[in-house]
Order: sequence, then C-alpha cells, then structure tokens
Amino acid sequence: MDIYLKLFEVLFPVFFMVGIGYFIGKKNPKLDTSFITDFAANIGSPAMVFYAITTTGVTFSMFIEYFWYSLIAIFAFALVGVIFLVFLKKEIIRELPPFVLPNVGNMGLPICLFAYGNLGLGIAATISSLVIFFHFTINVFLASKKFDFKLLLKSPPVYAIIISIIFIYFEIKTPVFLVNTTMITAYTAIFLILMSLGIALTRLKVFSFKSAFISSICRVIIGPLIGLAIIKIFNLSGFAAGVFLIQCAMPSAVLTYLIGSMYSPKKIVDSIASMIVVSTIMSFITLPLVVFFALKYFY
Repeated sequence: MDIYLKLFEVLFPVFFMVGIGYFIGKKNPKLDTSFITDFAANIGSPAMVFYAITTTGVTFSMFIEYFWYSLIAIFAFALVGVIFLVFLKKEIIRELPPFVLPNVGNMGLPICLFAYGNLGLGIAATISSLVIFFHFTINVFLASKKFDFKLLLKSPPVYAIIISIIFIYFEIKTPVFLVNTTMITAYTAIFLILMSLGIALTRLKVFSFKSAFISSICRVIIGPLIGLAIIKIFNLSGFAAGVFLIQCAMPSAVLTYLIGSMYSPKKIVDSIASMIVVSTIMSFITLPLVVFFALKYFY
C-alpha cells in the first residue's frame, strides 16, 4: 500500500500543475506565454541545472558515469527512431529530434525529485544537461540541416552546465547565497515550465493521429525498455538506476517543436507537434507504470 501512496505523491503534483496550465490555456487561448519561455530558457533552466548538480550530492564521477549512460540511450533512441521513420516513410533527418530527445526537463526533473528527493534531482539534472546540450547542437543541426554555433554560444543553460561541472570537479563548496537563489529560481521554474506544458497542449494540434501514435510508441514504450536494457547490461542499481529509467520514459520534448518551427518546413513541424501531443497524453498512462516499477525495484 505504501508504494501506491508514494506513486500518488510523486505524480499528482506534476499532473496537477500541467492540468492548471491546460485549464488556463483553454480559458484564455490568446494568453502570451513568451515570458515563461524566456524565463525558463534564460534564467530558470540554468538555475535548475546548477542547483541540481552542485547542491544535491552528485559527484563528478557519478556525473560522468550517467552522462555516458545517457549518451548510449540517446544513440539507441536515434537508431530506433530511424527505423520507425523508415517504416512510416517520413523524412528521417528533420523528424528525428522528438524520437531522440525526451522531455527530461519539464516533466522528468520534478518527477525524479518527488520520487527520489534531492539525490534523484541531481542524477536527473545530469541526464537533462546532456539533452539540453543536444537541443542546441544536434536538434538545431537536424532541424536546419546545418549547425549554428552562435546559438550554442548564446545559450545560458550551456554555460550553467560548464560552471556546474567545474564546481563538482574541483569540489568547490557552493556559497549559501547562491544555493538559496538558485533553489528559489529552480522551484519557480519547475512550476512555470509544467504549467506552460499544459498550455502548450491546448495549442499544439494533432495532424495525423495514426502516425503520431505509432511514433509515440517509440518514445514512451520502447524508450523505457531501452533504459531498462542499459540498466541490465551495466548492472545499475539503486535510486540512480530508477531515475535513469524514468528519464528514458519521458514523452517528446516541447523544445523540439520550438526549434523545429524556427528551421523546418511547416509539414515537418506539424508532424513534430502531433508526436509531442500524443506522446505526452500517452505518458499519463505509461509514466505511472514506469514510476511504480522504478520505486519498487530501484530504491
């Protein structure tokens, strides 16, 4: 009975905040969310990454270890994504990002925090840092079919990742004022980002449900199976393995739509939007199962 209560405690706050955003988005379709987007990208995400990596007990060796596991998982996501796209007869390059990059930030971080506490948040941020980096490199490259190095240099989360690595590598004690500031900013960002996800679900449209459903199977069902396979191959255990499994089970990241809308044709962007909506809705069913499994076997 305790595990079911824990499952409710983990998922209810996340789904509730997404629901608030969905309600607000339906009530006011013209609501300007640019402030949330700018805050999350330039202030909230960097603060969240720095706080989670430097203050939750994550060591440099642990960071590197799960950084590599995440890289292997992303490579596997890409391989399976290519197979699905060939089967669906779609453009492989520009439609690959939502298969490769799960929503480990918006949804993954708070779920791992509620499931495993601060240590869980630290491992989740390690995985998220790689995905964030890939958004501004691989995602842009695939969406535009060219690499924009300037976008990487203008990305505050990338600098937050670099500074965080320096702190944990040299074992620099984070000043209290910086801990308090980034903590408040990070928790604010979690609420706003989850709410913005709910708002986004009211605006993104499904243009081909059958195709989006098949693609979403790759993201929310095969994704955690890949995570579980990596856990078994490398004999991972404990809360870190649970966090890794949960992060692999996340739906497609909303940022793949935002970057796609900047660089890709409308037909491609519509397909990406469809996959984000369907995979997110499907995750409301699959995530409870994955989190239940993680809490039961990896604690």
